[in-house]
Amino acid sequence: MKRVLSVVILAALLLALVPVSAQDATEVKVWIAFTDGRLDWAQQKAAEFNAALPQYNVVVEGYSNYEELFSATALASEQNALPAVVQYFEVASQNGIDSGYFKPIADAVAGRADINGIPVNLDDFIGPVAAYYTIDGKFNSMPWNASSAIMFTNQTILDAAGVESIPSTWAEVDAACELIKAMENGPEFCFTFPNHGWFFEQWLGQQNALYANNENGRAERATEVAFNNPAGVATLAWLKAQKDKGNLYYSGAKDGDSWTTVDQAFQSQQVAMAIYSSSDTAIYTNTGKENGYEVIASFMPYNQDAEGGWTGNLIGGASLWLVDGLSTEVEDGALSFLFWLTNTENAADWHKVTGYMPIRLSAVEALEAEGWFEANPNFIVAADQLAQSQSTPATSGALLGSFPAIRSIVTSAVDTVLLTADADPQTVLDEAAAAANTTLAEYNALNAG
Repeated sequence: MKRVLSVVILAALLLALVPVSAQDATEVKVWIAFTDGRLDWAQQKAAEFNAALPQYNVVVEGYSNYEELFSATALASEQNALPAVVQYFEVASQNGIDSGYFKPIADAVAGRADINGIPVNLDDFIGPVAAYYTIDGKFNSMPWNASSAIMFTNQTILDAAGVESIPSTWAEVDAACELIKAMENGPEFCFTFPNHGWFFEQWLGQQNALYANNENGRAERATEVAFNNPAGVATLAWLKAQKDKGNLYYSGAKDGDSWTTVDQAFQSQQVAMAIYSSSDTAIYTNTGKENGYEVIASFMPYNQDAEGGWTGNLIGGASLWLVDGLSTEVEDGALSFLFWLTNTENAADWHKVTGYMPIRLSAVEALEAEGWFEANPNFIVAADQLAQSQSTPATSGALLGSFPAIRSIVTSAVDTVLLTADADPQTVLDEAAAAANTTLAEYNALNAG
């Protein structure tokens, strides 16, 4: 018996000497909506995190887009197979809250200053980003890939056309287009944008107009949409006028399919300007350099006739949501990874690699100190645009149920206005609002407790 006991004790001592990395580390699954270089970056960061905290094994898996990941999360919940962290796009926030899948970051942190030695630093996030993801007074999900809608301009074409400055208003876009269309061997069209609901939302926010009632769903649950207001009508009327004049290139692609058509039109120099997401600042800037034309980023043009002028723009992108019901070990591992992934150094690096905004004040300061923005001025545009935006319910963005489906209703309305000769913007938007309200009422009937 003594001999057996001695063997057991020796085995236990030997096991204690085995490095933690060789033992069973706590697995932390993270699902994100990228399959390109952004997934590679995230997986590399996970490997670095695992090396630094070998008691954890963070595994990052990629999905093709937000919609696919949204569906996969619902299915995983039914199968009791949710990961620890899921990336949800910003307009799925109300759905995320109502789903019951997730736990607010603030509740999980529970007042701690650090987790496994990694600082929490919630106050370090830039204002508009923190405001968007603070819901019911709580820091709800972890900001990560934050963007804004800006404009990319082929400055080489504008110089050749004699356009003296990059347009900042709708009227200036119209004037610049007249010069560009008069060029010999100029581009076929003047400008373009993706027919994605996010851009319509931006134009409403710029005019300080609400997308939904109850202060955009932030005072209490939204029960009706409001986008068929004068600002919405003005937006569609302007786009229709630009299409009718031959200024606007519109491929007919909607929602997620529309992004690629804009890429192709701008990169082939079929248009001189593209209203787009700042998330592709690196791609647009570098593509211009590689193909012999200069790309300049600027604020998204606004309606100069709006009462009060430009109010501001909304953030876009997505955040990382912590799944509820995790074991303490997995939850702390997930929290540790979330705060490490978004620390000052990683936030600055993520910005450089992609063009997404540096979401921490300390990251902005670090980038400024090293001269990054001075050498790469296109990369500061989105952050400047949000910094200069007023904080109102309109610019904070809407919270409402079934938002992804309602977005598609709006893009169909935009499509109708642009492709139907006698379409009346007010009538089309009224019909879209009625359809959206039906969708919203059905959602609220199921989810509003």
